[in-house]
Amino acid sequence: MLVQVTTLTEADISGAVTCIQQAFKDDPYNHWVFDKDNFSFERNAVSLAIRCRWGMSHALFHVAKDNDDPTGEVLGVACWLPPRSSQTALIWHDWAGDWWLWFSQVRMNMWYGRGGLNVQRYWIWKARQAEAQEQLWTDAKGYYFCNIVTVLPKAQGRGIGKLLFKHVIDQADREGVKCYLESSRAVPNMAIYEKMGFDMAREMECADDGTAITLYCMMREPKLS
Repeated sequence: MLVQVTTLTEADISGAVTCIQQAFKDDPYNHWVFDKDNFSFERNAVSLAIRCRWGMSHALFHVAKDNDDPTGEVLGVACWLPPRSSQTALIWHDWAGDWWLWFSQVRMNMWYGRGGLNVQRYWIWKARQAEAQEQLWTDAKGYYFCNIVTVLPKAQGRGIGKLLFKHVIDQADREGVKCYLESSRAVPNMAIYEKMGFDMAREMECADDGTAITLYCMMREPKLS
């Protein structure tokens, strides 16, 4: 199997959505922020497709596929937000993209509803995330933020996740920029990320009505050659 990492295209979106949904089906964050009994896979697929289309222009969105597979099945997905310097104003392209994303999500909610999303918990998470990033993001260069990285369950254990990471962290090393991620699992994720140069930076607890999850903020220093 010769796996290649390429930039996400419109033709890849359906496969990317399937990959993300399968891989995150049992994710602790998903179980906390969504009501399992009211969860809508259809609404979630639309939401992820919107995110994919936004990411094609505003993020580093990659897919991993087997070159020898004629079906072109997406085996892994990664979305990284590019570094944004604290000294640089938001450019029009990014501003317009953020508004497009917001408008598309509002329109989706009007048509599909919340799909089981616990809105209160979502905003609790966003507030805790903002606090963590305000504390940790101190480099004026900004950070490559690993927003999504996932591999189809049947394709795990083949080094695809590592390949998706390497595609961006090599670029970060060349530019001398730090990387950042938030993991919803301590085991086995943290050990895997540590092997790729990430270190534990902070725990982020999100609690609501006696139910809480912990996310693990990890940072990677650039490896200078």
